Amino acid sequence: MSRLVVISNRVAVPKARGVAGAQGGLAGALNAALKKHGGIWFGWSGQECEEFTGDINMQRHQGVTTATVDLPHQDVEEYYNGYANATLWPLFHFRLDLTEYERETGRGYERVNERFADSVGPLIEPDDLVWVHDYHLIPLGARLRSRGIRNRIGFFLHTPWPPTRLFVSLPFHERLVQTMLEYDLIGFQTEEWLESFVHYCEKELGAEVDEATGTITYEGRETVARAYPIGIDYEHLRAQADTGEARQAAQRLLSSTRRRTAMIGVDRLDYSKGLPERIDGIGRFFDNYPERVRDIVFIQIAPPSRENVESYQVIRATLEQKIGQINGARTEVDIVPIRYVNRGHTLAELCGFYRAAKIGLVTPLRDGMNLVAKEYVAAQDPEDPGVLILSRFAGAALQLTDAVLVNPHSPDDLAHAIHTALDMPLEERRQRWENMMETVTRDNVQQWTETFTSDLAGRGAAH
Repeated sequence: MSRLVVISNRVAVPKARGVAGAQGGLAGALNAALKKHGGIWFGWSGQECEEFTGDINMQRHQGVTTATVDLPHQDVEEYYNGYANATLWPLFHFRLDLTEYERETGRGYERVNERFADSVGPLIEPDDLVWVHDYHLIPLGARLRSRGIRNRIGFFLHTPWPPTRLFVSLPFHERLVQTMLEYDLIGFQTEEWLESFVHYCEKELGAEVDEATGTITYEGRETVARAYPIGIDYEHLRAQADTGEARQAAQRLLSSTRRRTAMIGVDRLDYSKGLPERIDGIGRFFDNYPERVRDIVFIQIAPPSRENVESYQVIRATLEQKIGQINGARTEVDIVPIRYVNRGHTLAELCGFYRAAKIGLVTPLRDGMNLVAKEYVAAQDPEDPGVLILSRFAGAALQLTDAVLVNPHSPDDLAHAIHTALDMPLEERRQRWENMMETVTRDNVQQWTETFTSDLAGRGAAH
């Protein structure tokens, strides 16, 4: 059996699993795959150094070997804060208004991908399967190829892929996609993102596409592109939901809401998550149904992320201002309509909060998948499940069709959905939940990992 080499921007050490919600599920699944196949997880340590040495810190924990490198401050600024998170991330989430095009950050992105290739290349053995993750490392496959590595190399994009007319705004967009076509297998979260990528390859590069097999032929080389919708680590989540920590978290929330219905949102503090728009929708609900202010309390958990990127500072300030305005207008001595929690929680605590909340609000403006939606469903009480309100622009909406689907840009749509969820009869809640639960349990993250790696293994050697 081939070893597996996983390469991502950051490396999740097994002992840190499940601390930040959905990310723990992916980390857990990749760790499980590495235990099964043997191999290495390589990436940036998250630490800065004076100058790049290429020194690799190898650690072994619970049967998984991790290999990390430190990056100089300039690399972090240009590759990570710059090109990855100020150029590709907003562009891939359809936010041209926030996309920055700086030549220096592009150079930094190329430089770090070269450094990753130099560092991880010698660790790759001839029969290894190599699996590269996400928008930080799009050119890495091509960089490994240029160093003579002929292994089967797969790539998975966790974000959306934008329509061609948006993507062509990126300088050197052809070069970026040409590097992607050096992979043997490219995975996307949904058919929609896959179709956007295939459309670009046909229209802009003139590649040949066999839609039946997903094969893209470009300059004599074949790449397969397919949709692999990611799931959650269902068994791990259920185990966490059954802990004393989860029960205590649920009890804390229930006792603090004083018989009002709890509605919850759990998101990274990121403009793609539609948090200000969500607060506008809740404000509209209170405006349209003022008699129901005492019926509901909204808890928004939003751990900070990328705090030194300006657009993230703006989103936090905007969110706090909007919440302050609603609370200022609606608060009584015994009621605060919106609670804003700006820190992370363990997966066990989140499971308790999910179960105690009778409405889950997951309303990103654009999301590759969104695993919080699936976590919320999995954590519910089968006898008395809550209602999931889900943005139709999340990848998860294509699978969780029994959620109450909304346009997150429309405050009226959101207000109406909250009203619908509040008054939904138990029988309807159960039916919707059972249908969604079938998908969540079947299409779990282990299934996703197994499908992708077996497809990659079946591709044969690259050149």
